[in-house]
Amino acid sequence: MSVLHLLGTSGEGGAETYFVDLVLGLSRAGVPQAAAVRRHPAREATLARAGVPVEVFGFSGPLDLLTGPRIAGFARRQKAKLALAWMSRAARHTPKGPWARIGRLGGYYSLKYYKGFDALVANTEDIADWIVGQGWPAGRVRCIPNFAAAPPDAPPLDRASLDTPADAPLLLGMGRLHEAKAHDVSLAALAQLPDAFLWIAGVGPEEPKLRALAEALGVADRVRFLGWRTDPSALYRAADVCVFPSRYEPLGNVVIQAWAHGLPVVAAESQGPKALIKAGEDGLLAPVDDADALAEAIRTLLGARKLRADFAARGLARVQAEFSEAAVVAQWTDLFADYGAL
Repeated sequence: MSVLHLLGTSGEGGAETYFVDLVLGLSRAGVPQAAAVRRHPAREATLARAGVPVEVFGFSGPLDLLTGPRIAGFARRQKAKLALAWMSRAARHTPKGPWARIGRLGGYYSLKYYKGFDALVANTEDIADWIVGQGWPAGRVRCIPNFAAAPPDAPPLDRASLDTPADAPLLLGMGRLHEAKAHDVSLAALAQLPDAFLWIAGVGPEEPKLRALAEALGVADRVRFLGWRTDPSALYRAADVCVFPSRYEPLGNVVIQAWAHGLPVVAAESQGPKALIKAGEDGLLAPVDDADALAEAIRTLLGARKLRADFAARGLARVQAEFSEAAVVAQWTDLFADYGAL
């Protein structure tokens, strides 16, 4: 018996990163698994090293009539009892068969792709409520949050390697270079924080525009565009404050990851961060698209070492209580057992 994961994207983003994290976490818990993925050599290699059987499929558009049947053959060879579709593209290609079909939603996706599925899993209560509000039976919706973990032996990245002074206040922005992530707001806030440096880790179509904006604001010499990184723990541990100004963010996995690494967070009041952060207790919130308020919140944290330490400690406690790997994996294994996959 096994669980078959389906990931139909080849991108580099939070959902794809967490896909690998969860598969590896389930593997450590002894869950038999296989993965049907779109071509991504590094991701395939990571899963293979964990002993997870992997096959690559096209996961193309509506005219792709081959991916579904081919995945069905792979599922039968793996003796799958449950197929877990990550996002809409994977759901569209998840074949019917002698296995339960479950969709994992990290956003407000069109539910038309999940017609006939046995259950849906949301990673926030708000998304779960939205699914029920769309007419999905409440008894077939679960909320299982993402987990976060910080490797205990990962040292901070040497700031000198990125031409950043050791004593400068260092802000860290994580996420795709996309309009929704609002890195432009972080740059505008940085212009009001003359001593601070900003590292932005991510790739995406907005990079040329963001680089031009940094030049126009006169902060280009204090901004480092890091591209896609495979060492997030080293970045979290090198920074003083995590800045997360997303305009649209259903969850905010960056918040949980920052907490796991003992890094205090300033975020915009988009859906996910607003639901996660208890403002004034374990983080600070600023209105969406308000660079002045974001700068003021960052300034408050940078000027208060004890407040930063308190926020970091409370955030870490939240992770241990609510978002630990053990707690989240246990919820997934309960779900798999309910559908006969374990």
